[in-house]
Parts: sequence; structure tokens; C-alpha cells
Amino acid sequence: MTSSTPDRSTLGAFLRARRARVTPAEAGLPAGGRRRTPGLRREEVAQLAGVGVTWYTWLEQGRAKNASDQVLNAVARVLRLDAAEHRHLMVLAGRGTATEPGPPMDLRPEHTAVLAKLLPYPAAVQTDCYDLVATNRTYRYLFADLDAYPVEERNCAWLMFTEPSWRNSLVDEDSVLREITAKLRTRQPEHRDDPRWNALITRLRQESPDFVRHWESYEIVGDRTQLRRYQSPRVGALDVQFQSLWLDRVRGERIIVMTPTDVATAQRLERLDSLVGAAPAWTSRGDSADGSAAEA
Repeated sequence: MTSSTPDRSTLGAFLRARRARVTPAEAGLPAGGRRRTPGLRREEVAQLAGVGVTWYTWLEQGRAKNASDQVLNAVARVLRLDAAEHRHLMVLAGRGTATEPGPPMDLRPEHTAVLAKLLPYPAAVQTDCYDLVATNRTYRYLFADLDAYPVEERNCAWLMFTEPSWRNSLVDEDSVLREITAKLRTRQPEHRDDPRWNALITRLRQESPDFVRHWESYEIVGDRTQLRRYQSPRVGALDVQFQSLWLDRVRGERIIVMTPTDVATAQRLERLDSLVGAAPAWTSRGDSADGSAAEA
């Protein structure tokens, strides 16, 4: 990890997006009649934060330099930023840390052993930008045969936005796509010098209008366990808790696992595993598309 340099233009965009979401009432101000745009005015944020209007305007325009922690914290308070948003603000202002681009994740035998032991629950080793490094067989066949895709397309964000068989599996499509984008938005400033990240964001912006729409809304979220509902083409409805088991939290490397929330889902995951039981227990990005990984 290295100290990050300020990204003043992105910081300005983030502040503008957050200012538009705070109502005068939430900030303790009278409504003051009709407004041309939603949210607070710049002068109101400046007043409540105890800074000059011109200086705050420069902050949103990416022209302000050397903003103090005290000022940033005051602005965060006025804009009602939660913990993840506050951290994002500080990273953009150069107060956080940047992750140095490094070699591809080292897949270890203990990782694949865990994937195999988690069967029939779908599980995968995933990087910070959603690359799928290895999967167990129920994850591999959850929506379509993951190993049939080129290695460079085995990325959850890419597949959910651009591949119909994956996208059609989402019962709460807009909610999941919004969440994926928000997580990428949250992490991207720490990886803006990483070619993997830049290539993924560029491709998604080029190929998916829905990604662009969510990206420009500038939502920020922290990591959390959550309910996901899928429609598997092989076994039907699946309601699961989607959670991360961290391998390296700093680098964002983890095992993702889906655990059933009800008996019916547990039975369907067992059925899925029996349907694809001839396949290896796990495969990785380095394996051939015919699933030639060794059994774990």
C-alpha cells in the first residue's frame, strides 16, 4: 500500500452527487420555496460546514488544494456521509491509501480445498474487481458453464451486465446491478493506477448503458452480507445469503459463498450438485475449458 494522491475532479463529482441527495429538512434548514435542483445549495453546505462559499465551490470544481481533515470531516457531516462514503471522500482527497498494482492472485491448495468442502453451496475465489480466479462446480454451473467463457470474461461484473444467461438469473436485477456498480465505484480510487481496473471500467462503460447509468449516480457502499435471489436454469428459484470470507482484505481477495436461506433452496443446491457431479469439484482460470482441473 502507498499513500494516494488526490483525485480532485472525482472528489468534486462525488460531492456534487451527495449534495443533491440531502434535503434542506435533513440539514436542519427551512425548505425556502421551490428549488431548481434537488438537494442543498453550495452556499448552504459551505455555511453549515463553516467554510467560505468560494472555497467550497472550488472544492466541487476540483480546483481546491490541500483541504484539511477538519474541513473534509465538516463537509462529510453536512452531507450525512456514512462510514463507507466518508472513507471514500478521504481517499479521493489523498488521505487514504492506494493499492499498488501487483501480480495476479496466487491460488493456493488451501483455497481450492475450501471450495470443494463447501459443496453443494456455490463458492468462488474472487479478486477485488470481481475476477473469478477459481470456482467450485455448483458455482461453475449456477447460471451457465462458466468455463465455456474466455478467461478474460470470467468476471462477475462483466457477466452480470453483458451476458444474458447471467443477467436473466437475477430476480432483483436493478438492485444487484446497482450494488455491483456501487462496490466498483467505492474501490476504484484505490486502484486507479491498476490496468486491470481501468480496462474493466472502460469496457463496461463502452458496452453497458445500464452500467453507465449506475456509475454516474455515484453510489458508495461498504461490504455486507446480503440476501440474493436467483433463478437457476437448471434447478429454479434460489434464495441465498451472499457473503465474503476474506483471504486478504487489503487486496480485496476473498472466497464468496452462497448459503441457502430455506430448506427448498438447500434441496435445489443439492440437486444441482448431483446434476453436475461428473465435473471436477473445482476449476480455476488456468484450467482448460473442458474442466480438466484435478479433484480437490
